[in-house]
Amino acid sequence: MKINKTIDKITALAIREDVGSQDITTNVLVPKKDTAQAFFVTRERAVICGLNLVQAVFKKLDPNVKCRFFCKDGDMVNANKRIIWIEGKTRSLLTGERVALNFLCRLSGIATATRHFVQAVRPYKTKIMDTRKTTPGLRILEKLAVACGDGINHRLNLSEMVLIKDNHRTVCLSKISIPEMIQRAKKMSNKPVAVEVDDLKEFEQALEAEPDIILLDNMTPTQIRKAVKLARKLKPGKRAALEVSGNVNLRNVRAIAKTGVDRISVGSLTHSSRSVDISMDIII
Repeated sequence: MKINKTIDKITALAIREDVGSQDITTNVLVPKKDTAQAFFVTRERAVICGLNLVQAVFKKLDPNVKCRFFCKDGDMVNANKRIIWIEGKTRSLLTGERVALNFLCRLSGIATATRHFVQAVRPYKTKIMDTRKTTPGLRILEKLAVACGDGINHRLNLSEMVLIKDNHRTVCLSKISIPEMIQRAKKMSNKPVAVEVDDLKEFEQALEAEPDIILLDNMTPTQIRKAVKLARKLKPGKRAALEVSGNVNLRNVRAIAKTGVDRISVGSLTHSSRSVDISMDIII
């Protein structure tokens, strides 16, 4: 299970980073044999994500710790609700508190932001997608959070898709055209082929080469509508999926979806989402 191995590695690294050689404050003040309970409580309405990470953190510190969840990842939970109960060695609860909250608050923030975007484009069928603008080392977790918010994951890494972006075009355009780039990619790879375009001229060049996806980067609503109209003239089997990217926010995402595009990629889901306010309250 790739995600389980990733969680194991990331939680171990996070604990080493936060604890250092020891949690000196807790070890000085709290007897080794003491036990306690704690509740994780939401302080605002949010989509929850990261429950298994919370459990993984405390299990590393105390293999006998007990966890009970009152919701599941992907659930929208109201403010001031208990979402996790935990019981174990008091030292372990205190030492793991910040690491567990960092994961839970961060991932829940991404999931909540994603859900807001998904709700904003209803009832249109446009998919809200993430990007590779993720925290280094945490991509798989942040993309999991997007999925918890009902978003769709874009490529996980560079090996999953051919995506011809602006700098690829800059490097190659003096030698081969956009259609030639697409044809070469289709011939030399068995992966989906996407190309990013900046204007309608480039869009028409890309459209004739029949890539799987065309990214309309920073285009105006008028340009996007024209691109959708041009694409719809093609037979469904030859029609590339159209994806809008660049400067998408909650104020304009619905208008973009209304144009009829298939997908909207939103970098801010993972690079700018605010962490959710969740606390851990210990009970002796």
